Amino acid sequence: MRTTPTILHLDMDAFYASAEQAAKPSLRGKAVVVGGLGVRGVVATASYEARVFGVHSAMPMAQARRLAPHAAYLVPRFELYRQVSEQVMGLLRALSPLVEPLSLDEAFVDLEAGGTAWDETSARLVAGKLRADIRTVTGLTGSVGLAASKMLAKIASEQAKPDGLVVIEPGSERALLGPMPVRTLPGVGPATGDQLRRAGITTVEEIAEAGEDELVRLVGRAHGHALYAMALAHDERPVVAEREAKSVSVEDTYEVDIHDRVRVAAEVRRLADRCVRRLRGAGRSGRTVVLKVRRYDFSTLTRSETLRGPTDDPSVVREAAARLLDAVDTTGGVRLLGVGVTGLADYTQEDLFAQAQAAAGELLAQEQAEDEGVREAAGEPVRPAERRWPAGHDVRHAQYGHGWVQGSGLGRVTVRFETPYSPPGRVRTFRTDDPALEPADPLPLVAGAPETAVPAEAARPAPGGTDAEEVSGGRAGQASSEPASVPKSRSGGGGDARSSP
Repeated sequence: MRTTPTILHLDMDAFYASAEQAAKPSLRGKAVVVGGLGVRGVVATASYEARVFGVHSAMPMAQARRLAPHAAYLVPRFELYRQVSEQVMGLLRALSPLVEPLSLDEAFVDLEAGGTAWDETSARLVAGKLRADIRTVTGLTGSVGLAASKMLAKIASEQAKPDGLVVIEPGSERALLGPMPVRTLPGVGPATGDQLRRAGITTVEEIAEAGEDELVRLVGRAHGHALYAMALAHDERPVVAEREAKSVSVEDTYEVDIHDRVRVAAEVRRLADRCVRRLRGAGRSGRTVVLKVRRYDFSTLTRSETLRGPTDDPSVVREAAARLLDAVDTTGGVRLLGVGVTGLADYTQEDLFAQAQAAAGELLAQEQAEDEGVREAAGEPVRPAERRWPAGHDVRHAQYGHGWVQGSGLGRVTVRFETPYSPPGRVRTFRTDDPALEPADPLPLVAGAPETAVPAEAARPAPGGTDAEEVSGGRAGQASSEPASVPKSRSGGGGDARSSP
């Protein structure tokens, strides 16, 4: 068992919302909520300013609007978030070959495996420099936890939020964990938490006091053994460099239930094409096609079909998804549809029974004709598709330059013209079909920031080195923490404050 705090856990602070604040000068220091803006949308991330009003991740967007009616509500820009994530992960990989990404904004790093840290002092120095480098490269802040295990490092980073560093020192683990609620431990969700509470167990210390046999009786053998070990601060899980994706999938939730079978089929085709684009983007293929249907009564059905070999052919995936849909009753209405591919491989194999392939232009023309036919059959006039302008997304105007969409509706779109490097900009309104206005790519959050990480040698402290801004003495039984040693983030992260992520 490792005895030095050289496992690092990084969690970017309110990542999506902070990225939007950094990109939009007029939103800095203000409440920002990112997520689905439809009737059934949910909050993906809320800025710390929005959290003051009770808004949090996974909350229904309608509830968030009631709590914070004056917040800015934006549609996610995953292209930007992926770009920033790649910059951050590059910095982490400069520290160690053992980097385990958990999501776009979260990862574990084994500093000892990279030779960048060997004791508490060197780990503190590396963590402090990492936080400064993240700010320099991305303009955002991240919270860092250091400990001797993955479980404890993640708990430390939670305590460090926002924009801080917490080290759980060897020998202090049990005293730190003891008073924490049972939900602090990985794998303890609402159901397990309720089960433990009914047995009078509400804290981690009470888990340890209950004993392994009692935990096995309450929650089962495997879970009981794991819970008891974690309550004693034992976690032997290594940092795994690559977490291979097991599936690729996409899904959409609809504001209004879809009852028209033709429309449902068209949505499944569209989702299949999106899924294949994501599959190809990852350089993978898959053998099993999965269809997910959530009906009007919230019942969810999953159907799958395994092909003769892996494929990344859109027509093969589209046809398989259509066959799966034929076996699902959708007459009551559909609120969610999803298409996925599992059994991933790094090569493709043509499906000998696939339908004859059509050129991409012919497929697009066929789908457009089908959609128009559906509208004509329903007595609806066929009009050119109205251009969509999602709130928060980037645009460029031939005269006014780069900006972002504040809102749209009734044939009008409102744009604020500003960049990450400008003062707050002016707002102008245009017709949604204005030929001078067009979608644009996100701009980097920091002008001229390096795209790759500093070399590992540059991040490695000299043996025995110290840093007056990052050294503090924690007492036994407590976690020691330091606030950021650099200026407050322009995206709203708070200096030495501590709160839930």
